[in-house]
Amino acid sequence: MFTGLVEGTGVIAGIEDKGIDRRLRIEPHFQMGEVVTGESISISGACLTVVNRDGNGFVVDVSYETLSRTTLGSARVGRKVNIERALRIGDRLGGHIVLGHVDAVGMVKGRRDDGRSIRFDFEIPERFAKYVIEKGSIAIDGVSLTVNSVKGRIFDVNIIPHTAQITTIGLLRPGDEVNIEVDVIGKYVERLLAVRTDRESGGISEELLRKYGFL
Repeated sequence: MFTGLVEGTGVIAGIEDKGIDRRLRIEPHFQMGEVVTGESISISGACLTVVNRDGNGFVVDVSYETLSRTTLGSARVGRKVNIERALRIGDRLGGHIVLGHVDAVGMVKGRRDDGRSIRFDFEIPERFAKYVIEKGSIAIDGVSLTVNSVKGRIFDVNIIPHTAQITTIGLLRPGDEVNIEVDVIGKYVERLLAVRTDRESGGISEELLRKYGFL
């Protein structure tokens, strides 16, 4: 589990095909401390497992499932990535609960200055748009962000100078693809309500939501 507070960036220094899977070598641009085999690390929002240390870097395996559902499938040597190590018991939860299980690949639709910040418009696939809510949390390339507003499949966020400087978000331009993980709490609520309404066979209504404390 992660918080979406990226520790720093790194670069994909090597790619090795393993059948339909891949092995990536990552070189961090900051001091990560000891990285051990078997630990989970978020690479631009995708939770991956370290399989080996390699000099100043480390090696991770990427399954075909992950390649097919994230931007890592089109990654090339030299690409800059966000890095976050897994949350430890007792750490501050400064962002929100991020699993590193990317839901979809989205696209940058707009970028503009907004005071000292950068305001980005992102487009998310239709099936995941319902999980994006105004002032809710969302992870973009592993970065925990707050949604400003939502209109259909488009939502916008503000990136403060610090975030733009220490993550890859500041490098994004219209047309770029990003990894998106929606807030897991919304998905669990939807699933629990679906199971309950199946039993009650009444469908989701305002009365039902009010009955169970959602309104």
